[in-house]
Amino acid sequence: MSIKVMLAVADGSEDIETVTVSDVLRRAGIEVVLVSVMPQRQITCARGIQLRADALMADVMEQHWDAIVLPGGLPGAEHLADCAALIALLREQQAAGRLIGAICAAPALVLARHGLLRGYKATAFPGCEEALRQGGALQVLGDVVTDRRMVTSRGPATAMVFALQLVRLLAGEQQADQVGKALLFFP
Repeated sequence: MSIKVMLAVADGSEDIETVTVSDVLRRAGIEVVLVSVMPQRQITCARGIQLRADALMADVMEQHWDAIVLPGGLPGAEHLADCAALIALLREQQAAGRLIGAICAAPALVLARHGLLRGYKATAFPGCEEALRQGGALQVLGDVVTDRRMVTSRGPATAMVFALQLVRLLAGEQQADQVGKALLFFP
């Protein structure tokens, strides 16, 4: 059985986070589906990189995901937060005990805003502390914070560590080490 991950994207998603997470997970043999929350598949990332999503949100509402991952960036994280269908999927994902990952502004602007981090240890981009607190998260300083089946991270420079942690949780320590070594990543 293959591991299947939704990477939700929007106009303004952070380029490095989106591409790094997608690349690292695919190197680990994980199926990554880029899903646009916009009305179209073509999105423009925060720094102008153009990406074409594999699907629109309406196309994937009935699918099972081993993980749902949210890149940050502005206004990308705000578009994710405004997508009622994505929020419904995240609530189902959390209730089922399946993995959720969010990086940069997404932990605060998406997960905390919708009460999905209440009682969880989490981190986010500097400046998002108040939004985390208002959402009931227990803020932790750290590049990547894992609490139960929730993984949060700080931003573009932490994207590789974040992605490898997702691999570790989805495919195991050995697979994460193998991918990290192949990328010459030795934390």
